[in-house]
Amino acid sequence: MSRRAERLNKVIKQEISDLLEREIDDPRLNNLISVTEVSISPGFRYAKVFVSVLGNEKDKADMLTGFNAAEGFLRRKLSSRLRLKTAPSISFYCDNSIERGARVSDLFEQVNVTK
Repeated sequence: MSRRAERLNKVIKQEISDLLEREIDDPRLNNLISVTEVSISPGFRYAKVFVSVLGNEKDKADMLTGFNAAEGFLRRKLSSRLRLKTAPSISFYCDNSIERGARVSDLFEQVNVTK
């Protein structure tokens, strides 16, 4: 991955986090949501945004629906904030790595307790 792509990933992650905190007024996106990773395509046309939320499966589905509804708004804001000719098309994905990590940690604890 090029340095420019890495920098753009980092900046998009920061900007989306900031927009979530300050400008988005969607009740589906008011939970504790973290943008965990951004991965932009080599041509800078597409960006995958991985987000994590505390909650059950319904909360996660609602969050993804909210992000999909806000995609145009986020894209316009990113375009103006980052001064890009064309803002990348954004796809949102639920990141379950925190939950998987907690599950693995629990399994290790269970193994240690049974010894």
